Amino acid sequence: MKLKCSIHRTVPLIDLLSKIGEASKAQYTELRYQSRHVIRISVEKGELEAASSVTNVGVGIRTLVNGAWGFSSTNQLDRKGLTACLDNSFKAGKVASTGRKDRIESLAEAELAHGTFEPEINDPVENHSLEEKMKLVREMERRTRSFSNDIKSSSCTYYEIMDKKVIVTSDGARVEMSDVKPEFSVSAVAGRNGVMNRGYEAVCVTGGWKDLFSKKSPEEIAEKAATLAVNLLDASNPEGGVSQVILHPSLVGLICHEAIGHTVEGDLVAAGSIAKGKIGQMVASPLVTLVDSGRPGKDEHPAGSIHVDDEGVMCKDAGIIVEGELRTYLVGREIGGSLGVDPCGNARAYEYGHTPIIRMRNTFIESGESEVEEITQETKKGYLLKGGGEGQADANAEFMFTVGEAYEIRDGEIGKLLKNVTISGRAFDVLKSVDMVGRDFEFDMGYGFCFKGQAAKVDGGGPHLRCKALVGGKVEG
Repeated sequence: MKLKCSIHRTVPLIDLLSKIGEASKAQYTELRYQSRHVIRISVEKGELEAASSVTNVGVGIRTLVNGAWGFSSTNQLDRKGLTACLDNSFKAGKVASTGRKDRIESLAEAELAHGTFEPEINDPVENHSLEEKMKLVREMERRTRSFSNDIKSSSCTYYEIMDKKVIVTSDGARVEMSDVKPEFSVSAVAGRNGVMNRGYEAVCVTGGWKDLFSKKSPEEIAEKAATLAVNLLDASNPEGGVSQVILHPSLVGLICHEAIGHTVEGDLVAAGSIAKGKIGQMVASPLVTLVDSGRPGKDEHPAGSIHVDDEGVMCKDAGIIVEGELRTYLVGREIGGSLGVDPCGNARAYEYGHTPIIRMRNTFIESGESEVEEITQETKKGYLLKGGGEGQADANAEFMFTVGEAYEIRDGEIGKLLKNVTISGRAFDVLKSVDMVGRDFEFDMGYGFCFKGQAAKVDGGGPHLRCKALVGGKVEG
C-alpha cells in the first residue's frame, strides 16, 4: 500500500498540544489526540442485530517521571482540560516512581515523524451512505441464507473504523494522520442429519470501498462462505499424524502472527519467551524470510498498515527472520532502549485512553522461487490447508489452530475436502521444515483483529509454502 506524506498544515490543535507539552516538567512527554468514528451493521437470520455509528474523541498524555510512566486521558479538549490531564499524568508518574528499582533509564533513539500522513484510498467509504451499507449487508445475508436448504443460519457484518490522530512528543515528533479500515464478513452454518458445519469468509483492508472488494466482490464472499458450509457436510476426517502440508497464505499469515510474531515482541522477550537470547541463531529454513511491516510496499492494502506509530516513530520494516536467522525483535522506545534494538514503529494504542504497547502490523513471509503448481505436483501425500479458525499459541511458539478449509493431496493432485482438521506444532520447528516457498503472495487474515490487553488491526500472509506439521482430526463413531 502506498502512503502519501505532505508538510504538515498549521492546525490550532497541534499547536495547542505543543504548547501544553512545553509546560511539562517530565523527562519525556507524549500527547496523542484521536477522533475515532466507528460504524457497525450486522444482520443475522434476516434480523438486524446491530446498526450503530459512534464517534469518540479525546487526548491521552503519557509522561516519564523519575524513570516511571504516568498516564492520563481526557475528552476535555480546551487548554484547561488538557493542562489538568498533563498534571494528572505527571502525578501518576511521580507516584509510580516511588520506591521503584527498575527505573527506565532512557528511551531508544528513533526516527521521529514530522508531517501529515494519509493512506491511499480508492473510493472513500464515507462516499457510501449508511443506508447503502445496510442494504448491502441485508442482501448478502439473504443471499447466503437462500444458497441452499442446508443453510440453517447466516450472518453478515460490515465494520468500519475511521481515525484522525495528532501526536506531539517532547523530543520532536509532530504528526497529523488519518486512517481508514473497513471490514466485511459473512458466516454460514449448514446442517443435515444432525451434522453442523460452518463456513466463514472475511476481508479487511486499510483503504476505501474499492480496496475492500478488490479481490472478491460481496457476492463472491457470501457464496464462498455458504458453499464451504454446505460442502463440509459431505467431507471426511483426515488421518492424524505428522504430515507434509502446503500452507495457503492465510494460514502462513496466522502462524507468522500468532505463533512467531508474539514470541518476538520485546515485552514478551523480556519476560522470557522462547525467542529470548536467540538473535543470530538459525531458527528457520534458509528459505524463510519473515518481516513485520507498517508499509509493505506490495500491491495490496493490508489491514495492519500504519505510517507512524503511537509514539510518533516512522514505520519501517522489521526483518525478524532473514534467510532462517533471527535478526531482531519488535520493540517500542522503552523496551528498545533496554534490549538495544532500534524501534521500527511497533508501539500502538487502540484508543486515546490506552497507552502504546508493542504490537505487530503486517507480518508475513517473503515470496520464494517455486511455482504453486510445482509445490503441489511434488507433494506425493499430504494436505493443502487454508484459513485458520479458533486456536491458541504460547510464548514457547507452540500452537494449535483449527483449519477452515483442508484438502487431501495424493500423487501431486488436490483431492477431496476434509473437515474437523487441526494443525499444531512448535512454530520454529515447522519453519525449519520448510522446503518449498512459492512465488505468489497474498495478505489474507480475514477480519484482522488481534487482542493483547487492547485491540489492534493487523494482517498477515505470504506465499504458499510446504512444511511438516502435526495434522489432527475428529474421530467419528
